[in-house]
Amino acid sequence: MADSLYDALEARDPALRESALMAALPQQIALAQNASPAFARILAGVDAQAVTSRAVLAQLPVTRKSELHGIQDSGRKAQTGPFGGLNAVPFGAAMPRVFSSPGPIYEPEGRNADYWRMARAIYAAGFRPGELIHNCFSYHFVPAGSMMETGAHAVGCTVFAGGTGQTEQQVQAMLDLQPAGYIGTPSFLKIILEKAADMGVALSSVKKAMFGGEAFPPSLRDWYLARGIDAYQCYATADVGSIAYETSARQGLVVDEGVVIEIVRPGTGDPVPEGEVGEVVVTVLNSTYPLVRFGTGDLSAILPGQCPTGRTNTRIKGWMGRADQTTKIRGMFVHPKQVDDIAKRFPEIGRARLVVSGEMANDVMTLKVESSAAAEGLVARISEAVRDVTKLRAQVEVLAPGSLPNDGKVIEDARTYQ
Repeated sequence: MADSLYDALEARDPALRESALMAALPQQIALAQNASPAFARILAGVDAQAVTSRAVLAQLPVTRKSELHGIQDSGRKAQTGPFGGLNAVPFGAAMPRVFSSPGPIYEPEGRNADYWRMARAIYAAGFRPGELIHNCFSYHFVPAGSMMETGAHAVGCTVFAGGTGQTEQQVQAMLDLQPAGYIGTPSFLKIILEKAADMGVALSSVKKAMFGGEAFPPSLRDWYLARGIDAYQCYATADVGSIAYETSARQGLVVDEGVVIEIVRPGTGDPVPEGEVGEVVVTVLNSTYPLVRFGTGDLSAILPGQCPTGRTNTRIKGWMGRADQTTKIRGMFVHPKQVDDIAKRFPEIGRARLVVSGEMANDVMTLKVESSAAAEGLVARISEAVRDVTKLRAQVEVLAPGSLPNDGKVIEDARTYQ
């Protein structure tokens, strides 16, 4: 059951999928420019009809999650709307709900069915039409509850709106209603099952689960399997909805059919080579909230090959940490983009990593760079560039190509705090 596909799109020839996505980009860029005042500014001067390849897309600016609060707050102060002009539709029938994430950042929900595109992830986790799902994501403020409910409805499932908290009542509802499975955070289902054990009842109907919002390590997956629950994870954000989802192959996460995903060097908009860890950047084909090159702030990497389940879309490793590595050094903020700017001044440099060590208030900066041909005077010239860009002094260490860890870190804070 879990190996079957949600629809034929998941098994498309990769070339046909790429052609369809690239053909949709000009319309999406034009929509953002014409219907979203914020993106009219961000994408000013961009020829939407020319954005028909990833190479051209990569030249557009990245709008990062860390910027959304500022954009929205400025819009409210200027009385141009609560979303700062990022939305493409107004309040009313086209926008039935609005949610809030920490910041606060406000997210609209559009009218179209399965707006957050969660159905594929739910189906891949083994849920099927006619089943009851116990949904324990929050229905208040954040969009997670609605994300999962609308996706479950698209699959053909009925949903019990469990929400968060009230553990004993959750146990009682599961006991009475006998749901086929659970959707929510992995930690809360564990709490529910442990409470059920304390109450002396068995929630035997729960055989499957889909998790999000927290890490789901193999040890916890095995804990659930030992209790007869086959659980999978999804990767989604409150801004763009579903990005990727786990399948029964358990080999990374398959990218959703409705997004264009890029992995870029943190602090920049430059795509990294396949397999290298970088920031997840998403362009979503969405007419309500048309985020173009949205920087999630999450780290991941592209996996080679295709999913053994027959799904042919790109796979990513999953969540691998946060990309925003801005660090305060000797009273000055240093940003990943500054490290990238330094490296770009020297064609002989490959990857670069700024390591901050020493004890608190006695910072030592070392810029480690990969180079196969360290010309005479290179270290001195790099040191000069570091001072020029960051206004700080740093040691420079030249390493052989491939020496730096593939973990997406551009700035490593290795200081000791006592």
